Amino acid sequence: MPMFSGVETPNGDSPDGPDQSKNHPRDPRDLPSLMLSSCYPISLKFIDVGYRVKVESKSKGSSNLRRILGHGPDHQESSSGNVQERTILSGITGMASPGEILAVLGPSGSGKSTFLNALAGRLQGQGFTGTILANNKRPGKQIMRRTGFVTQDDILYPHLTVRETLIFCSLLRLPKSLSKNEKTMVAESVISELGLTKCENTIIGNSFIRGVSGGERKRVSIAHEMLINPSLLILDEPTSGLDSTAAHRLVLTLNSLAQKGKTIVTSMHQPSSRLYQMFDSVLVLSEGRCLYYGKGSEAMGYFESVGYSPSFPMNPADFFLDLANGTYGFDSRFCLCLCCLLCVFLLIWSIQLMSTTWVP
Repeated sequence: MPMFSGVETPNGDSPDGPDQSKNHPRDPRDLPSLMLSSCYPISLKFIDVGYRVKVESKSKGSSNLRRILGHGPDHQESSSGNVQERTILSGITGMASPGEILAVLGPSGSGKSTFLNALAGRLQGQGFTGTILANNKRPGKQIMRRTGFVTQDDILYPHLTVRETLIFCSLLRLPKSLSKNEKTMVAESVISELGLTKCENTIIGNSFIRGVSGGERKRVSIAHEMLINPSLLILDEPTSGLDSTAAHRLVLTLNSLAQKGKTIVTSMHQPSSRLYQMFDSVLVLSEGRCLYYGKGSEAMGYFESVGYSPSFPMNPADFFLDLANGTYGFDSRFCLCLCCLLCVFLLIWSIQLMSTTWVP
């Protein structure tokens, strides 16, 4: 049976052997569903991951005016700029196991996208520090070929239908050991598994062309990566711009993929309480640092043990965002001040009322 992992030999053949689809066509019933258990489970570990970038700060003076007037920058002013390092990630440690969903939570600017890029091997340069292991080994080409990365922005051709998009992608990404009909069947299998059958003949569309909905467009982006049957799937805020129902359907799809042996790592900006209950592990980031890593069901208990607990029942994800933003306790202090001001106002009002009504 072919294993749709997208791994090819230098000759373009699959690891099982050369292209034999022309001489010995396969029975379509022998093609396994792409959503079955992962053929190569990946346990991902990240140890003390950090990332820094250099930012050059120039002094604000007459250099901008000189540049506009065409006199060029002053030599002394151009040399006065100093280079500073900015920490994006610092000391993040944890792991993601097959069959589980690791949710990366945090406010905007906390380093979620940078962290996912580091896990996917997309960060290059001297600013990256730490160790990332896949099955206790440094990730090589085989691991990268079995890794799917869904970006935050959907990069799709707006004039193609859902079916045309996935068939075109399968013809390009699947190994040559499969015939054209078999690659088409793989695309149809992904369409069925991700619930895109109703919109398979609808164009993708964009902001100017009416097409599929936001949730369907995001599932098409996930289907792009599911064509190669990845063992590790990384998603950068897949629920952004979706309503609660569409976001729940999308996370249900990710949960079904995780139950079949795949490792899912996704970032979430502000998930609902219904979505939070579906996360196996949670990583909370704040300004590039880790506030919490562990099971999602144990997160509230951990923060209560260190003295942080909400004053009323609330969504755990919202509570973590308040902690990460440093706004914990703001509401209670505001209410206390408001009550004090109200008491003072009532006291002054009662004194004035008594002084006007009292007759000696």
